[in-house]
Amino acid sequence: MRSLLILLLLPLATFARQPNIIFVMVDDAGTGDFSPYGGNFIKTPVMAKLAREGMQFTRAYSGSAVCGPTRCVLMTGLHPGHCHRRANRSRNGLIPLPEKTQTVASMLKKAGYATGGFGKWGLGNPGTTGVPEKLGFDLWYGYYDQVHAHDYYPEYLVRNSKREELPANKNGKKGSYTHYLIESETLKFIEDHKDEPFFCYAAWTPPHGDYVIPHDDPNYLHYEKKPWSQKDKNYAGMVSLLDQGVGRIADKLKKLGIAENTLLIYTSDNGANASFAKTLRSNGILRGVKRSLYEGGIRAPFIAHWPKKISPGTQSDLLTTHVDLMATAAEIAETEIPIKSDGISILPTLLGQPQKVKHDFIYFEIYEGPFQQSVRVGDWKGYRRGLKDPVELYDLSKDPSEKNNIADKQPDVARNLAGILVKQHGPSPHFTAPNHFTKKARKRKRKETGM
Repeated sequence: MRSLLILLLLPLATFARQPNIIFVMVDDAGTGDFSPYGGNFIKTPVMAKLAREGMQFTRAYSGSAVCGPTRCVLMTGLHPGHCHRRANRSRNGLIPLPEKTQTVASMLKKAGYATGGFGKWGLGNPGTTGVPEKLGFDLWYGYYDQVHAHDYYPEYLVRNSKREELPANKNGKKGSYTHYLIESETLKFIEDHKDEPFFCYAAWTPPHGDYVIPHDDPNYLHYEKKPWSQKDKNYAGMVSLLDQGVGRIADKLKKLGIAENTLLIYTSDNGANASFAKTLRSNGILRGVKRSLYEGGIRAPFIAHWPKKISPGTQSDLLTTHVDLMATAAEIAETEIPIKSDGISILPTLLGQPQKVKHDFIYFEIYEGPFQQSVRVGDWKGYRRGLKDPVELYDLSKDPSEKNNIADKQPDVARNLAGILVKQHGPSPHFTAPNHFTKKARKRKRKETGM
């Protein structure tokens, strides 16, 4: 009788298990690189398939316009005016997250989740307070330092702060392409933890430079004969490689029988670089590129897939950013958010329920090249390059490419957005925001961003 009772209760226990969360964030791919967002140059059939089977967000944003701050926003649930990292480097150098910083991973680990991260961490190097295994991750494999992550054939990768040598890459040899290793470890983690709730953060490094991919990779061969530059061919192959990798994650979930208990999110950490925005239309019609707070630097592809939970083929125009991961994960895991987060849970939208709590605004600031601020309220977008500079104003419903500054025609709206920019900018010991955008900064900005 005892054995029979266990067998009868087992399905109930399986059903009641907390859902898994997989967050795949690729590096430097723009919305225009993906076919569901109008991309025409690069093959991304997996994102297209997941969009047909899941939910496509049409007004989603990354955490910031460059990798370090985006990762900080994502992990801590604080927007760029409140989070610790607001640029890749500060006036105090490469600053790690402080000791005992609350992260999505530490929150979920406390809630009973296995936690694994794969790819580029970028929030603290070995020996600092910001290493991932001190901030909630059971396992991190890949790169800790973001400059190290530029090399796809390094002599080592890092596993929980310990070097793992790659003999095939010694002395300049190119025997081990690291993305293959990182993807393999991602899939292994999913398989190893199939019988318990897990959080898998796949912070995969392509298509970030260096722009290299093995030229016998089938994803590169799609573009080998294109009349493009070698850099464009490599970049396109890297985006397709990522897309196929996400497909292997989805296939693994089906094979393990856990797809229906797993939320899979597929996104990018910021907009594409200027060269690809020009040649491959990687940011679509959007103005701006990586490091810019115009739309091209911060708009993100964002697909959510969860069989039998998310209605297939749905689109959402909910304003959301990567800051919302912590609140959303907390609601999924039925646990408390450990901080006063700037994010909201988007779980109601994912489940097709009324989204009662929405962002009044979404806020950004960045210190890459010139300081910049931006804010979106509904369809209004405000932008400026100094704390006391006039606000540029755009109506994104009519002007998604931000061509026409209408601040002089809508002074009340511009004044309202300026007030939000003032209130949301929190002081930081590591970054100094100028009051005005100087001629010197303007010249530097044009050189760095082409704007």
